Order: sequence, then C-alpha cells, then structure tokens
Amino acid sequence: MSKKLKLTDVLVTIVIAIVFGVVYKIWGSFYSFVAPMGLHIDQLVYGMWFIAAAVAFLIIRKPGVALLAEIAASSGELLLGSQYGVEVLLYGVLQGLGAELVFLVFLYKRFDMGVVILAAIGSSLGSLLMDWYKGYLGDLALWNLSMYIGARTVGAILLAGVFAFVLVKALEKTGVTNLVRSADQSDYDALNQ
Repeated sequence: MSKKLKLTDVLVTIVIAIVFGVVYKIWGSFYSFVAPMGLHIDQLVYGMWFIAAAVAFLIIRKPGVALLAEIAASSGELLLGSQYGVEVLLYGVLQGLGAELVFLVFLYKRFDMGVVILAAIGSSLGSLLMDWYKGYLGDLALWNLSMYIGARTVGAILLAGVFAFVLVKALEKTGVTNLVRSADQSDYDALNQ
C-alpha cells in the first residue's frame, strides 16, 4: 500500500474536515455555554477541536492526513463565521502538527486506541502552545494552570482519543471505510479462507 497521498485521499480528508468544521463551529457555542461553570469544565470539552486529525488519520492512514484535516477543519470553522476569528487557523496548524508528530513517531503503522490517545494529547499540547503564546497561561497560579492543563488533556483523551477511535470502529463495521482505504495483504488473506 502506497503511503503517498493521492487526490482521492486529499478529497476524502477535506470532506471529513468539512464535517468537523461544522461540528467545530457548533461546538464553539457549547464551549461558551459551559465556560462560566468554572473548574475548567470548558477544558474538558475542548478536545472536540482535535478530533478531525484522529478520525481522518484512522480512515486514510497516510502521512500528512492529520495535519491536513485539522487545517481544513479550522478553515471550515473560520468560513462558517467562527467566534474566534483567524486564530482558529493557527490553532488548527499546531493541533494538526501535534497529532501528526505522534503518528510519525509510530511511522504511520499503528492505528490502535493508545496511539490515537497520544495523538490527541499531541494536539492538546499544540493548542496549549498557542494559549501560552497568547499570554494568559503565564498569569495563572500553578494550581489553576495544573487544573487547566489536566482538564484539557482529559478532554482530549476522551473526545479526540477514545471517542474518535470508537467512531471510526463503528464506521468500519458499516463497511464505509473500505470505500476509501486500500486493501492490504490481510484483506486478501481473508478472502482465501
């Protein structure tokens, strides 16, 4: 199976990203709703903004897909009128890079929940870098910063890790992922049984 992105891979990634761009736009309202509740509950739901990278990679399974998906999803969110403005593109780049680097470490050969959870944490770190650059994280007391980072990490694990993995497994059961993913040797071996 070729690891190079083909036009169909890019197009499917963009379609996945557009769907999540719409989700991201809607999620902004939900995030704003829970933010005043305190205790960084908003950070527990922040992980939804990392899910495009994981879902696209699990479906396409090629280098560059996670980064492309996050950039395209953040672009879609921006075009739909994101309340966060152009900075969503910067977040998309950093979040996509965070996930992409994790998939690279595993040479784009592992597709299990553990790797997806690590990629979600990578995306979370990318978003935290952007938050740090914006300057407000340095103003938090250590206990508050710890809660902030911990809540975002837990949210990333649950939403962009576990939920993304379960979502793609459900799609695999329907057979829809077979339409976009190349057959490998195990698929051919299964036919000969």
